[in-house]
Amino acid sequence: MKTALVLLAIAGLSTGALAQPTATTLNMTCDQARQIVASQGAVVLHTGPTTYDRYVRDSSFCNRPFTARPAWVRTADVAQCPIGSVCRSVDIESGQ
Repeated sequence: MKTALVLLAIAGLSTGALAQPTATTLNMTCDQARQIVASQGAVVLHTGPTTYDRYVRDSSFCNRPFTARPAWVRTADVAQCPIGSVCRSVDIESGQ
């Protein structure tokens, strides 16, 4: 019985990490958002209550055949902050 309680307690602790909220650009300055992308290389950020994307520092964080394309997001202080890039298909960008 004690073992079952210990396992339940551990399971409860581990799911708490999964429920952590993702950072939102609406609560950051443009500089803060840019620094997160630059320091982590790739990060998922919310850009609104139900919108999010994966932002990258450069193309080395994109799988092939994807490439990094510039991205702008709304932050607490700027309507269009150049946050970094998003990975997009080379085929989509070239119109093929």
